[in-house]
Amino acid sequence: MTDTERTARAGVPERPGLDGIEETWARRWQEDGTYAFDRAKRRSDVYAIDTPPPTVSGELHMGHVFSYTHTDVVARFQRMRGRTVFYPMGWDDNGLPTERRVQNVYGVRCDPALPYEPDRQVPDTPVSEAARKDPTPVSRRNFIELCERLTVADEQVFEALWRRLGLSVDWSLTYTTIGSAARAASQRAFLRNLARGEAYQAEAPTLWDVGFATAVAQAELEDRERPGAYHRLRFAGPGGREVLIDTTRPELLPACVALVCHPDDERYADLVGGTARTPVFGVDVPVRAHPLADPAKGTGIAMVCTFGDLTDVTWWRELRLDTRVVIGRDGRLLPEPPAGVPGQPYAALAGQTVNGARRTLVELLADAGDLVGEPRPVTHPVKFYERGDRPLEIVSTRQWYLRNGGRDAGLRDELLARGGELRWVPEHMRHRYAHWVGGLTGDWLVSRQRFFGVPVPVWYRLDDAGEPDWSQPLTPAESALPIDPSIDAPPGFEESQRGRPGGFVGDPDVLDTWATSSLTPQIAGGWETDPDLFARVFPMDLRPQGQEIIRTWLFSTVVRAHLEHGVLPWRDTVLSGWILDPDRKKMSKSKGNVVTPMALLEQHGSDAVRYWAANGKPGMDLAFDPAQIKVGRRLATKLLNASKFALGLGAADALRAPATEPLDRAVLAELSGVVAAATSALEAYDHTAALQVAEGFFWRFCDDYIELVKERAYGSGPGADSARAALATALSVQLRLFAPVLPYVTEEVWSWWRYGSVHRATWPTTYEVDRAIEGTGQPELLRLAADALSQVRRAKSERKLSMKAEVPLAEALGPAALLEQLTVIADDVRAAGRIAKLDLLPDRTPELVIACAF
Repeated sequence: MTDTERTARAGVPERPGLDGIEETWARRWQEDGTYAFDRAKRRSDVYAIDTPPPTVSGELHMGHVFSYTHTDVVARFQRMRGRTVFYPMGWDDNGLPTERRVQNVYGVRCDPALPYEPDRQVPDTPVSEAARKDPTPVSRRNFIELCERLTVADEQVFEALWRRLGLSVDWSLTYTTIGSAARAASQRAFLRNLARGEAYQAEAPTLWDVGFATAVAQAELEDRERPGAYHRLRFAGPGGREVLIDTTRPELLPACVALVCHPDDERYADLVGGTARTPVFGVDVPVRAHPLADPAKGTGIAMVCTFGDLTDVTWWRELRLDTRVVIGRDGRLLPEPPAGVPGQPYAALAGQTVNGARRTLVELLADAGDLVGEPRPVTHPVKFYERGDRPLEIVSTRQWYLRNGGRDAGLRDELLARGGELRWVPEHMRHRYAHWVGGLTGDWLVSRQRFFGVPVPVWYRLDDAGEPDWSQPLTPAESALPIDPSIDAPPGFEESQRGRPGGFVGDPDVLDTWATSSLTPQIAGGWETDPDLFARVFPMDLRPQGQEIIRTWLFSTVVRAHLEHGVLPWRDTVLSGWILDPDRKKMSKSKGNVVTPMALLEQHGSDAVRYWAANGKPGMDLAFDPAQIKVGRRLATKLLNASKFALGLGAADALRAPATEPLDRAVLAELSGVVAAATSALEAYDHTAALQVAEGFFWRFCDDYIELVKERAYGSGPGADSARAALATALSVQLRLFAPVLPYVTEEVWSWWRYGSVHRATWPTTYEVDRAIEGTGQPELLRLAADALSQVRRAKSERKLSMKAEVPLAEALGPAALLEQLTVIADDVRAAGRIAKLDLLPDRTPELVIACAF
């Protein structure tokens, strides 16, 4: 039988290639339900993944491809190990990013006071830059409809890319964080937190983003270095004593409520317990002692303002100081001075921006002679909302909080213990969790003053004067969820009573997006809506995610599961590293150095891009390297060609036949070790090590083993049968080893000669490989044969001869024991090297030497 006849019989195309296989197999996988979750399985047979729902208000980038490929490798491996894999995809589509994108795309902003316009038209073309800068106000309902419209379009683009990448998710399980099920789960969890006293409302100093006009939680902060200036102010102490204060925020002078020094600072010990008078405003403020005051910073004594920074909040709270708020939610100084501050000097500041007020107050200080010297430039860290572009202010607002251990030592210890129960990959990431939990200074602020989010599901009674009773929120029944208090009326009330004395008003806020995303295991798992499914998947097995959101997504999910279910939400967590540009800098949209993946997927193929991603270990950063993607393309191409060649030798008909010849037994013995190593690595979530060991063997298999046995395999008889049997087993096993990383090319080759999908085939085992070996195998024989053949090839290359050139005589020199091993495989070495005569000369050299005579 000819090669062409054999490959045709095995279903091998005449000219196999990589182009177009993504479309073919993505469609087949969907049609055949290859990755469908089997909910009939027992929990012990399920492997459940809490997949990160990407934010759909932007573009997917190579960082997404990097981390989601890692998760998909895990899913495919577990599926081949016999588990039914619960692998949903979610879309994180609520919150500030979506609102900003809607404003930019449609040129609108939300004004809740406006009436709904049911016939409002949506622009068909992108709006102008002028419309983006001066957006048209629309009602809340119109605005939310635009958010929903845009997220649906964005999600379709994201899904197309994920399908192209080959993620083996069950698309029938897809959820969104703004969908009905997610809103109901988020509101249900909040109401239960409220009933247990874990959620509470408070009027308190709040980190406020002026640009987004919303409160910001501690976990969403980041420090950015910004230029500023120290101004030295002269306060008046008792008996005319001069007290000098250094500050970078002189505009907060009317908000000053105290001066603070360290308890051990003798310079100011006599002032503690007395008062000092503020410049310009002439307000007497107490002088107090507190250990957070740094004697080495500035003059060693600081002014406490309500509120300049988080240290001010600590001093205000612990020293029980007065409150004088001067900055409003719009980032401007309030029109009226706080109580106790004279109106005449304050009038010059009223209504100004922070920067404008700073300039004015510096002028007033200079005119009064209370500005000492010139301002001194400084660069210092300033708090920003992680998505914002203006420094945060601290304003006093009424907000909802969720207890997270920040003010409860017992709960903090419980959450630290949960972190200890969790399996961390890599292990050192555990310390980031412990550091975050141990450093919490307050509870989780979960309310946001925005529009496209999950509404806080409560109402408030209005008294006879129309004022809300904040202390007794009205709550819906869980069966009514999800609800929108701005549209729905509370039990026992009519819509006509909304906003009227004796009636009600809905809470205007929405929940922080993390307050919903922290429930992804519950949302995806059908908590309270599908008890059968929930029992099969929760707690889940794996949380894969980025290391930078340990403090937000991971911790908040642990908090919600601990409070509601008393367990961890998953058993393991695998943390991704970052993608670096060629200059070893982290890729980020803010730096403008991100690479979008679709063009790369189309140019090089999905398997090639996945190969690059799989070369990054969990928790380790990986540089974006197009050359590495090309290596992946070369590997996929070689897999096609080597498989075609092996099947052309008749391997398809020899599957499960025994390998009887020494070299065939040797290659399978080495492959058995590869299977053991790759399996162990994947069980430890080390996909990189698994890929490296499989790839290393594959190139030896192609370059050495196939070359060594192809002459024998072309023939007939027991020797040929043995070679074809080893080729069949090796090909079958290697396709499955590569399948989690290279799903398309492995599925293509599998379809040439095997039934079903390689991704539903069983993961290879050492037992399976060892069973194909008749007797025992010696892996060192393959390495010895490869060494001998390599020397013969080198000799031909040095003489510029074809690899097909005949070698009339070759002499093998080396230790006697080594040459004795060589005799076992001498026929294959002679055939592969085209050696007419091979003489063995023992104990002439300390290592193997093949001397060729031409």
